[in-house]
Amino acid sequence: MERGQGLIAPRISRALYAHPRGRLGLLLGPAVVWLLVFYLVALVLLLMTSLWQQDVFTAELQRNWTLSNYDKLFSGQGGLWLRIYGRTLLLAAIVTIVDIMLAFPLAWFMARVARPRWRTLLFLAVVVPLWSSILVRIFAWRTILGSQGVLNSFLIDVGLLQHPSSAFLYNEQAIALTWAYVWLPFMVLPIYTALEKIPTSYLEASRDLGAGPLSTFRRVIFPLALPGVIAGSIFVFSLTMGDFVAPQLVGGGSQVLGGAIKDRFGVAADFPFGAALAMLALVTLTGFLALTRRSGALENL
Repeated sequence: MERGQGLIAPRISRALYAHPRGRLGLLLGPAVVWLLVFYLVALVLLLMTSLWQQDVFTAELQRNWTLSNYDKLFSGQGGLWLRIYGRTLLLAAIVTIVDIMLAFPLAWFMARVARPRWRTLLFLAVVVPLWSSILVRIFAWRTILGSQGVLNSFLIDVGLLQHPSSAFLYNEQAIALTWAYVWLPFMVLPIYTALEKIPTSYLEASRDLGAGPLSTFRRVIFPLALPGVIAGSIFVFSLTMGDFVAPQLVGGGSQVLGGAIKDRFGVAADFPFGAALAMLALVTLTGFLALTRRSGALENL
């Protein structure tokens, strides 16, 4: 009996060695099961909830299949929800573009210019803010932009303002600025990784062929760094579409999609319509991922 049990392990090892797909299934099986049970099932339940109704008087869910929540989403309250969606989409696009413009020079300096010792320090400077709570970083910008904040004090000291101004806080510009700062590390790191992989010989060959810095960037550097740019854009765009903390703390009355979803679930307790709003965000992110996949850049990560 013991000898038979001792032969089981070698047989399993030989079988796994002979069947690579079996090894892959054994390795990825638990993660796939976890994803199916706790993520895909939750999405299916979310979709089902968005097709239900809620009794106006008792607030109880009525499991009657209907598209009334989506009709309200696209035409209810004079197009309010579409305006909120459009505002969020515009802010997400602006924040993504701003982060690309800020992250690319920094990532280039870290990957191609800075010495190894300084590169490590810069890398830590980018990563360390992620160790702190997002609330701390958002409140920091609330302090900077407030009436008694650093920005107002500086402008008064240099004579550009006579009195503290409240124009820097509680608006969409403050939301975009805060988001751009909070999500910047998620853009820097993928671009840094892509730039670090570019062989130096490519840049030397471009110079030898007579290409200037701008032409080298346009024809060599940016195409090779595009996978990192797209990966960072996915992170920043997705996080922006779903966040409601920054708009609540620095945006004042500026409503965004994440805040609307939070209010539907937490304040109004309108779960079916909140689920419909969440499905709108999910479809938008799925479409964004499909567009980035069609570019072919993700295969080169």
